[in-house]
Formats: sequence, C-alpha cells, structure tokens
Amino acid sequence: MSRRRRAVALFSALLTAAAAIAVGTPSQAANPIITSIYTADPAPLVVGNTMYIYAGRDEAPTGGSNFVMREWHVLSSTDAANWTDNGARANIATFPWAGADAWAGEVEPRNGKYYWYTSINGNGAGWMNIGVAVGDSPLGPFTDAKGGPLISDSTANSSGLNIDPTVFVDDDGQAYMYWGGYWSPRAVRLAANMIDTVGSVVTPTGLTNYWEAPWMFKRNGLYYMMYAANDTSGCVTNSNYACQRYATATNPMGPWTHRGIVLGQVSSTTNHAGVVEFNGQWYIVYHNANAPGGGNFRRSVAVDRMYFNADGTIQQVVQTTTGPPPNPGGGGGGGGSGTNIAPSATASTSYVSSWESLAAVNNGGTPANSQDRSNLAYGNWPQQGTQWIEYTWPTAQSINKSSVYWFDDNQGIDLPASCALQYWNGSQYVSIQLQSTCGVAGNVENVNTFASAVNTTRLRLQITSRSGLSTGVLEWKAFQS
Repeated sequence: MSRRRRAVALFSALLTAAAAIAVGTPSQAANPIITSIYTADPAPLVVGNTMYIYAGRDEAPTGGSNFVMREWHVLSSTDAANWTDNGARANIATFPWAGADAWAGEVEPRNGKYYWYTSINGNGAGWMNIGVAVGDSPLGPFTDAKGGPLISDSTANSSGLNIDPTVFVDDDGQAYMYWGGYWSPRAVRLAANMIDTVGSVVTPTGLTNYWEAPWMFKRNGLYYMMYAANDTSGCVTNSNYACQRYATATNPMGPWTHRGIVLGQVSSTTNHAGVVEFNGQWYIVYHNANAPGGGNFRRSVAVDRMYFNADGTIQQVVQTTTGPPPNPGGGGGGGGSGTNIAPSATASTSYVSSWESLAAVNNGGTPANSQDRSNLAYGNWPQQGTQWIEYTWPTAQSINKSSVYWFDDNQGIDLPASCALQYWNGSQYVSIQLQSTCGVAGNVENVNTFASAVNTTRLRLQITSRSGLSTGVLEWKAFQS
C-alpha cells in the first residue's frame, strides 16, 4: 500500500470462554441432539462463539413412573447443530444441604462468574428449594455459592412449588429471578452478589394459564416471558401435557400481556424450554420423548430455530427431527451477533484527522469493503504507533464480544499491525483476554470474542499501526452478553 501524500489543499477538503476438553465426541446434527443419555429441562447460554445448554439428566429405568435425576450436564456447540456432551458439571452433592432431585436450572453470567440456579430437594422441612452454585467458566467447576437455599418453603410468599428458576440481568445491572410451579409464578430482585434477594417476593400478573417453567429474555427493549401452560384452550389436547405460551412487558417485573403460543405440545407430558440468540439467529431449546427408548421420565433435548415478526411477536416454532442447519460464526469474517450496544455509547479517541469523522465508528454502517467511504470513516493520519478509540456508557454494561471493520484507503491509512481491547474496572484500564488474537483482516468484520464477559462503563480499542502508516475504522461494535 502506498503512503499518503496529501497536499495542503486536501486538509480542507477510520474462540471457548471457558474452553474445556469434552468428555464425549460431537453428535451429528439431528433432534434430539444427544441420545447417549437422556437430558431434560434445557437452559441455553451463549458465551463467545459457543452455545451451552445446561440440562438435567433423566435416569429413570424403562417403564419408570417417576423422575430419577441426580446430576446436571453441560452440552455445547459452535454451530447450534453439532453438539458435545461435556459430562456432569454439577450434581446433588454440589449442595451439601440437599439430598435429591436435580431438577431444572439456568446459568447466568455476572462479573466474570457463572451462577447456576437450580431446583433441588433440601434435607430440611418442605420439598423443593432453589439453590445457586458458582463457577469461573461456563463449564465450571461449580461449587455451592450460598451454603443453603436461596428460596425455600419458608420464604415469604414463595411458590406452591419452588422450581424452575430463570434469572435475567437488565441493562442497568439489576438482576431478577422468576420461578414457580403449580400455577404459582413468583418474582424477586437479586442483589449484586447474585446470591441474595432484595425486597419482597411478588406474584406477577398477566401470565395467562401459567403452569411452570418460566424463561425470561429481552429483545429490542421489550421483555419476554415464556412459560409452560397446560390449558386446553388451544394449548394442548390433554391437560396432562403442556405447551409454551409467552407474554411481554415494558418492565421486568410486569405487568405482563399474554401474546400467544411459542411451542406447541411435545411428545413428553412436560414441556420446558429456553430461548437464546446465537450468531444472528434465534433458537429455542426444549425437551421431548423422541430419543430411542424415551418417555415421560426419559426425555431428550432438542433445538430448533425461532422467528420474530416485524411487530415483535413470535412465530410458533416448527418442531423438526433434523434440527437446525449449521450456523458457525465468529473468527475473522463471520460477523458479529447479539445486541450491538455501541450506538448508545459516547465515542472518544486519542486522535482523529480533521477531514475524517469519529461518528463513523458507531453510526450503524455496514461497509461493503475496507475502502468504502459511503457511510463516513474514522482515520488518524498522520499519527503513527498506537492510537485508541473508546466507548463510554452512563451505566455499566455486560459485554462479551466486540467486532471491528478496518478502514484502508491505499493512501497512508492501512490495516493495523495489531490491536487490543481493554475495559475500565473503576480505577484503571485492564486488558481483556480474547479467545484468539485480535483480528486485523481487511474487507471483513473482525469478531473478537472475550474469554469471559466484562461489566464496565468504558471499553477501549487500542490500534497499533504498521511502520510509517496510520490506521482507521469504518465500524466498531460492542455486543451485550
């Protein structure tokens, strides 16, 4: 690339966060996704370029008439189609105060930790409790975080059956937990430490025909609550079975407005599901009785694609036996996915050329190539060496991925020699560990996946130029975890 030679006149005229060795081999794409064991009550989580599913293991014998569940497994995939069973990552013994029933749970990341909320039978009075374990990676190891139940029958206004926790951390950092069975949904705020509750347990309103298994998520500023219902008003043919209904709200504590059915009746009597976005596509994970030898107490996890209408409503999921097609992402050119929160940030920089624009980096442009100037460009010519761009948000954001599309004008702004990402920890900038080297390829969206999510108000991209050259950026994204 030639160096820039501008006349004076021109001055007026820019992958597993927790990789671990799998104990099994990947299965071929199909539904159910794992058939070597029976799995149930799936909860998905995306970390970097990997989708994890946390699921209980069904161990009931053939013809059994009750649940036998003693451990939880973690399944993983980098394309949502081919899955690996990473083995049991928690079990009843993880909680010294418990003695039976490893039922549904969900993992929520926060402050570099992974909190696993579970339904489990304690040894004390009452039946089911909600416990919480913690680990340093999506695959653990996980240990009891509290030393006793987070929710039990002794909790004021607890559910008729304290099971099926779903936990959600909002953009402002406030965490919420919903749970409950026997037509008794409950909700409570969680403390910043993720192992204590804040305020009173409330009974949410508007969850029409709620039975159990809530799942909460947010999309485009709207809160969604999916849950199992067992009514025969368009849901199921027999009330022994269940479908998945959903409701929406503009506040995480409701009130909720019922919207319809996401997932119809499945082949098992129970119907437990979770929803996640992965590599730009939404997925629903659920269980059924379709694996060889399967049944109501020998269930297996399935995955299918899910679609939204333009008005934010959800199309009813088509259940398949093939599962979704492979959807690999990340790396040097797959593009970013998730919620890009860069447009809501204030951008600053060490230097920007007077004829270029800092506004280019987070204006939502989609470059055609690295020479594309149709939607503004950031450049720092004639500066050389290391320069930086920074995003600042008014409140802390949980970020697990970033992507950058480099500017190269063939006149002295060139692709960088290297780049690095840092975050503000409240007193200083700290380097972010990435799953691979910070990408500097041209004509692609370089996706940089964090080894673990960071919670911060400031994100900085450091750019080091090649000798004698300057650098530039067309678009820099930051993805919310």
